[in-house]
Amino acid sequence: METTNAATENSLQPKARLTGKVIKTTIAGAILDIGQKVPGVVHISQISKEPINKVEDALKIGQSVDVWVRRVRDDRIELTMVEPLGLEWRELETGMLVKGKVERLETYGAFVDIGAERPGLVHVSEMSHDYVKNPAEILKVGDDVEAKVLDVDRRKKQIRLSIKAATPKPEEIIAEANQAETHRERGKGGKRGKGKKQEEYFEEQEPREPELTAFQIAFQKAQERSGKNITVKSRKPRSNASKEHEDIFDRTLKNRITDK
Repeated sequence: METTNAATENSLQPKARLTGKVIKTTIAGAILDIGQKVPGVVHISQISKEPINKVEDALKIGQSVDVWVRRVRDDRIELTMVEPLGLEWRELETGMLVKGKVERLETYGAFVDIGAERPGLVHVSEMSHDYVKNPAEILKVGDDVEAKVLDVDRRKKQIRLSIKAATPKPEEIIAEANQAETHRERGKGGKRGKGKKQEEYFEEQEPREPELTAFQIAFQKAQERSGKNITVKSRKPRSNASKEHEDIFDRTLKNRITDK
């Protein structure tokens, strides 16, 4: 059986779009080849949005048409040529997020097409966390918006939406920005601290020239007076007892040099 659609079992979900070829017409509808083991069936009421008297007025054998899956049964696959709604009434639930396009503005709100049978109404009080006097201040026809479903009245076929409920409050945005800034500052502070420690470490590791003792300074000056240019090398620090002995020796040497 020839087909123009290589449909798979995974594509046979409700609302899945397929292409079929008309292989037979009856009083009640038409049979289509959609590339499956079982045929696709389109009831006469599903051929067009407008009522038709005869199937042959809309379909011809061999004609290729676009169809959508309605229901999968063991012996057939029920199809429709009327594009299904993006959201059926049974699929709409309070609290769900939906996307749509503004199709009409009124002084009291905006009507948004979300793919349902009826557009949803966003009241002017549900448009923003700030005060809005007129919907035209922040919206225009054709705008894409995201909203949360506040209420669904299937009997009256009314859908109430809120753009405000789908967006964070200004204080939440500020708090999030402050938190992000705090994290960045902490990250920078950590790097600066680490760099400082490394700098101090290298300063500590850098060899320093030991200071000369009083004895070494006096001896060097005595040599300079005698015309000899001798540089005295510094010694490593000694213990306290050694320093005391050295101080006594230094004073004795200074006195002798002064006497000369």
